[in-house]
Amino acid sequence: MSKKPEVIKYLTTRRSVPLQFLKEPGPSKDELDLILDIGMRVPDHAKVRPWRLVLIMHEGRKQAGEKLAAIALANNPEMDEEQLEVERNRFLPAPITVGVLSKPVEHKKVVELEQVLSAGNVALNLVHGANALGFAAHWVTRWFAYDAKAAAMLGAKEGEQFVAFVHMGTPEKRLEDKPKPELEKYVSMWHG
Repeated sequence: MSKKPEVIKYLTTRRSVPLQFLKEPGPSKDELDLILDIGMRVPDHAKVRPWRLVLIMHEGRKQAGEKLAAIALANNPEMDEEQLEVERNRFLPAPITVGVLSKPVEHKKVVELEQVLSAGNVALNLVHGANALGFAAHWVTRWFAYDAKAAAMLGAKEGEQFVAFVHMGTPEKRLEDKPKPELEKYVSMWHG
């Protein structure tokens, strides 16, 4: 396999673009299908496909936000209007959000952690796919991934857990590069 300088450049300069800087247009149907295909090309021991995706787009973005605000208020009746507005806008302005669910299955060779990591890889590949097509993406996991009622409202079924919400759209702004981790601080050599 030959070197691919453009891939190396992309991987060494990739940055997330936060939700507030994502705008229309989002991927077309064909582009989204390609991004989803890229997303699902991940390590998956025994091909158990321990993940599932939920698309939040079009009018569903606003509806999901309204329902999140109602659940947040039920959880915390002291919330003020400003806090509720934050919840209403959880899926705005990004044109598309893909919820990535971990859906572990019983398997004699594939432990649950490996299956959860496979779902996490789907999220990262969705980010790469969006970027490859000229869009930007932001992977987040917020309170509603862990709140049973909110997660169910967003599509989680029994035994499933959201591991990511990947917002996608056209970048309004690119952030400066962040400092790279120092290799010697995070990498060690195994000596037996």
